[in-house]
Amino acid sequence: MKASKIAYKTVGPALGALSGLMAGAAFIQAWKIIEGEGDAPDATDEDRTWKQILLAAAIQGAIFAVVKASVERTGAVAIRRLTGTWPG
Repeated sequence: MKASKIAYKTVGPALGALSGLMAGAAFIQAWKIIEGEGDAPDATDEDRTWKQILLAAAIQGAIFAVVKASVERTGAVAIRRLTGTWPG
């Protein structure tokens, strides 16, 4: 196994946790902009409409995917700079 792949695997879990925190914070801010105030709905919120719940889920999924890909890509670039090879 290449050194770059080993190095990436050691920082991968930390990058995953970081991306989750970043995405969660970004989603909270995005939802405040969309709704104006209040918490994002959960699927089991009885007082929320289907439209609100599905919109929140779609936005949350998109934000998490973009943040996760950005953080993983940044980590791979950093590993390449440190080791000289791509970790993939």
